Amino acid sequence: MSDSFRLRPARTSDVAEIRRLVRPLAEERILLEKEAVAYFESLQEFTVAEDADGNVIGCGAVHVMWEDIAEVRTLATSAQWRGHGVGKALLERLLERARDLGVRRVFCLTFEVEFFRRGGFEVMADQTAVDPEVYSELLRSTDDGVAEFLDLARVKQNTLGNTRMILEFDRNDTVPSAVEHPLTHP
Repeated sequence: MSDSFRLRPARTSDVAEIRRLVRPLAEERILLEKEAVAYFESLQEFTVAEDADGNVIGCGAVHVMWEDIAEVRTLATSAQWRGHGVGKALLERLLERARDLGVRRVFCLTFEVEFFRRGGFEVMADQTAVDPEVYSELLRSTDDGVAEFLDLARVKQNTLGNTRMILEFDRNDTVPSAVEHPLTHP
């Protein structure tokens, strides 16, 4: 297997492959499986990795929750491609996208603490990442990811065992040093 892959925005034709990548991780209770409609509705948030033959081998999304905060979600790599830099490249691209959208902080809810720590994330010491006024606005969201971020009771079954992590961009509005270098895979 060649280590050659590329990243690109997801297309509607990728939804079946994104679901295929997520399914085994959902069976292990690492990711949540979603209905196809949820992927189509949020498709513009997704980036995919594809191998030299055009097969989707990884995916991830960045979802804006409020003016200054977004979430990295549904970050998955096929089992055959783990350890080949696909997840790291996807995370770098998602963080670049978040920065380009103007957010200062990026949240994730994960079992993969060390992976995200290497990407610049820290375990959230302060679980109140937003002020009370923003919290009350976010309560109006119907998005389960936002509910997970807020640690609402209705999604506790989704969050058990996960670690809440956050990354803050520095004052110069740049991606942390772990992701400042251009991707080695075009």
